[in-house]
Amino acid sequence: MLDHVSIQCGDTAASAAFYDAVLLPLGATRVMEFGPVIGYGADGKPDFWIGPVDTAGANRENHLAFAAVDRGAVREFFAAAVALGAEVLHEPREWPEYHPGYYGAFVRDPDGNNVEAVCHTPQ
Repeated sequence: MLDHVSIQCGDTAASAAFYDAVLLPLGATRVMEFGPVIGYGADGKPDFWIGPVDTAGANRENHLAFAAVDRGAVREFFAAAVALGAEVLHEPREWPEYHPGYYGAFVRDPDGNNVEAVCHTPQ
């Protein structure tokens, strides 16, 4: 349903370092850059964009869930985030209240967003 998502960052360089590290285990890398605006994707097409704040008002928390190919990738995402000092919201585990086989980990990015890696298949 969604073609791409973009978020504004208080410190684009810090956010880029965070997303460079945590998206790599999920198969995504930088695929496009326009000055300070960076697009990430897994297939050469940018699906997720970050850039500097360019609108007025307070930033609100966003929830971003990135697909992981398997549970190992969820754990690698989590390890990369923790290594960067990200706040841990939820360590990798099953979330049966969502649906059987839902396996996810949640951390905060440098702007306070709730970022998740999720795998929807059983072990």
